[in-house]
Amino acid sequence: MSRQAPTLEDVAREAGVSRATVSRVVNGVRNVDPAIQDLVRQAIARTGYAPNRAARSLVTRRTETVALVVSGAGDASEETQDVFTARVFADPFFGRVVSGVVGFLRPRSMHPVLMFAETEESREQVVRYLRQGSADGALVVSTHADDPLPARLAEAAVPAVLFARPARPVPLSYVDLAHRDGGRLAAEHLLAGGRRRVATVSGPLAVPASAERLDGFRAAMARGGHPRVPTAEGGFTLESGRTAITRLLARHPDLDGVFAGNDLMAQGVCQVLAEHGRRVPEDVAVVGFDDSSAAVGCRPPLTTVRQPVEDMASAMAGLLDDHIRGARTAPTSLVFAPELIVRASA
Repeated sequence: MSRQAPTLEDVAREAGVSRATVSRVVNGVRNVDPAIQDLVRQAIARTGYAPNRAARSLVTRRTETVALVVSGAGDASEETQDVFTARVFADPFFGRVVSGVVGFLRPRSMHPVLMFAETEESREQVVRYLRQGSADGALVVSTHADDPLPARLAEAAVPAVLFARPARPVPLSYVDLAHRDGGRLAAEHLLAGGRRRVATVSGPLAVPASAERLDGFRAAMARGGHPRVPTAEGGFTLESGRTAITRLLARHPDLDGVFAGNDLMAQGVCQVLAEHGRRVPEDVAVVGFDDSSAAVGCRPPLTTVRQPVEDMASAMAGLLDDHIRGARTAPTSLVFAPELIVRASA
């Protein structure tokens, strides 16, 4: 015989409180004494009670889901859309974002719904999905500086939080990193190691984070007596790092240090240097950015500027939860500090 699923009444008897009190705790109502909340949660754990999400949503008017949107720009062809999706899943950065988001949502019985918005049609689908109340809000990771989705979400007045400051101001909350400080850390480390003929492989300069990393690096190099730093622009991919360092080596064959705007590009830099018979770090020191799995997997392991992506993504989800609950109404920014992680490449 199958055992009947535990009910609110079972939890109430176990906790020694009323059914209404259990309901308030389950539905996140905030005017319940913390000690009573603990009693109810312990009773839920002992009885194995699982809230009926459909019934709960009628009370809270929440779906307990949020859209995790990876967004681009332009109207991509079907082939380009496939490339876009493949790049997202191949980039260790995105996996770290998902880890941080899920780490915040799971204990709160909230769930992410992954959506891609790299075309006009898919952007409209995201906005419509949120306006219809299919999700309580959106966490947006933009991959392009000209992404129109943040402005669309602001116009639609749906709760949304961005990972990284948008290129154009929009009235939405965001989390970001002090990227200029990260560039400065990389420059100071290379200078302290005696490197004087230093070049950079930047990310796409239309992306604010890329431009700020480069600005911070150049400013620190200038303070160290090196006002001119050769630069080649990459696209945050391993292959773009290979292409950029190949161009730099053709113009500056005697360079002895490279700062790359992310770890994947730095990994490409190390590959090409090895192919040219240049030892890392003996001949050329290399510093990356992010402290992703690519940094550990690189040969040699990368010295890199750590971006605490998991913590940033968790904070992004927390901001969204605040907006959904009405605990926060004005747009807010949270800016994290970078950290230099020293390994074998520099």
